[in-house]
Amino acid sequence: MAFNFPHPLPNGWFHLAYAEEVAGGALLTRRAFGQDLLLFRGAGGALTVSDPFCPHLGAHLGHGGRVEADELVCPFHGWRFGAGGACTGVPYAKRIPPKARLATWPAVERNGAIYVWRHAEGKPPFYEIPELPVMSEAGWQGPKRLSWTIRAQFQEVLENVFDPAHFRYVHGTATLPESQHHFEGVRFEARNEARMHTPRGVIDGRIEGETTGPGFGFVRYRMGGEMIHTTCSTPLDADHVVSNFAVWVKGDGPDALERGIGAAMIAELERQMAQDIPIWENKKYLARPLLCDGDGPILQAREWMRQFYSVPTEAPHG
Repeated sequence: MAFNFPHPLPNGWFHLAYAEEVAGGALLTRRAFGQDLLLFRGAGGALTVSDPFCPHLGAHLGHGGRVEADELVCPFHGWRFGAGGACTGVPYAKRIPPKARLATWPAVERNGAIYVWRHAEGKPPFYEIPELPVMSEAGWQGPKRLSWTIRAQFQEVLENVFDPAHFRYVHGTATLPESQHHFEGVRFEARNEARMHTPRGVIDGRIEGETTGPGFGFVRYRMGGEMIHTTCSTPLDADHVVSNFAVWVKGDGPDALERGIGAAMIAELERQMAQDIPIWENKKYLARPLLCDGDGPILQAREWMRQFYSVPTEAPHG
């Protein structure tokens, strides 16, 4: 893992699951921010993300709990909880305790995925996850989903976007990229253009990315073909990150993901991640890196990230 990392877990919207993983009646446990989170959806379609422990005697509702109609039922004593976390029934009691409810987390469904809001001080969301036009455009095939669990701190993975020189020396581009970066509020945009080696020779390649908050990005590749993907990283805990990509390629027919230029571009994406991960997992974080004029806006990116950090309090979420 990266050593000497000074920052806490960031605040923001983070990918927790794909929407179809929590179909009607589903109950799902996911790890994020150093704890388990529970996702459940009743027959009416309402989604709830909550802490997993029953407020009665602490049973983990993800182990033996079940969804009946629109309620989550505790496996220990049959307490029932509705959408939003409020206790709706105790089968052997005449009165529901006034404080009987699950601690819930703000969540949204967008672009086929579920995102949860995490804030160390319990503050409400101050930005939104954007809708992606690819979800309704013709000619794109996908998504193909990829996932990596990385033994590194969150910001170490994010900083990769701002390091154009590594494309030449880690990933083997034929030239150093020409890069442009723009920061505005909770968003940044990045564009890298470089000559790239392919089985058909050296070609021009372009990568354009848009990031909203620390946990959601959208990337478009043009390198002999076209590929786009979401890039969603979520801190599992202080020392581990899971990166989830949903990938689409431009092409005819559903097999465009598995053949030709589409398959080659996905294979290249996987190759580059395999090259990055050993570096992330073994590097040391330098608060004052020795940078030169060919490096990207790493210090500017760190300043941008400061808006997503706060001092943790006893309230771990919103």
